[in-house]
Amino acid sequence: MSLRIGILVFPKVQQLDLTGPFEVFALVPDAEVLLVGADLEPVTTATGLVLIPTATHASCPPLDIVCVPGGVGVNALLRDEATLAFLRGQAERARFVTSVCTGALVLGAAGLLEGKRATTHWAALDLLPAFGATPVAERVVRDGSLITGGGVTAGIDFALTVVAEIASRELAEAIQLNLEYAPAPPFAAGTPETAPAEVLAATRRRLAASRSEREVIVSGITGASVPRTDWA
Repeated sequence: MSLRIGILVFPKVQQLDLTGPFEVFALVPDAEVLLVGADLEPVTTATGLVLIPTATHASCPPLDIVCVPGGVGVNALLRDEATLAFLRGQAERARFVTSVCTGALVLGAAGLLEGKRATTHWAALDLLPAFGATPVAERVVRDGSLITGGGVTAGIDFALTVVAEIASRELAEAIQLNLEYAPAPPFAAGTPETAPAEVLAATRRRLAASRSEREVIVSGITGASVPRTDWA
């Protein structure tokens, strides 16, 4: 294969963070897309979909693109030295190091965000400075060989951006057309700025436990003072 892309898979990954980019990358001619897990055992995502890794940290060949999706399972990865070491090793050779959603925090824990502009899910954007990154509230942010995508659905935008870079805009547009990716959401509730106040408050309450745990983890591994939230 002329292009090898590896997407990290782990327990409680947010499946659309992974499957959105996978769908795009899989349509690139001569590309091999690997799901890279700690082992080859089936992995259950945060929403119950079961995925099967196709490579392990140990067996994974050098990647042209390494991608880390997000999800509640990120909290455990932030302190998983085996995963962080794998990412650091791959980053030394990869053309692009990338993430979707809170996968950016894992790149940060691996030391790969220092001095970089990056984005992530809106509920974690303010944690990026603890890793030495400059947070940018955009769907896709590129800083050199680092490309980060915002929350969940931004993974499709992110993947199309990557395809335009590694292949051509024409191919990226052809893939977008093939997927009929022309977002026209029925509600204007996709960002904290546009969502109704009661919807934002309810969503924050649902995210509160994971966010609180994440604050403690990030503070512990970076030694930085991180923003504290009171969403419960």
